[in-house]
Amino acid sequence: MRYLIAMLVAVVVAVLVTVFVSPQLASMAVARYSFDSPDEVGNLEDGVYMLSNLGALLIGWVIGWLIGGRLVTRPSPPT
Repeated sequence: MRYLIAMLVAVVVAVLVTVFVSPQLASMAVARYSFDSPDEVGNLEDGVYMLSNLGALLIGWVIGWLIGGRLVTRPSPPT
């Protein structure tokens, strides 16, 4: 159950970051530099976009793992 919760939270966080955060981060990164070729702009924008989505997926998985750990009941020791 802990894995399922971690995966679901990771997907939700990744989708939210993909929609709301990644485009702004990619645009801010591109705006900081000057480029000679439009291909360089696209490469940097794609890289920042993918890296931020990967980071969100990992952060979401950790959050879900912690939440799932709180919900798991451990068996009581035998008496």
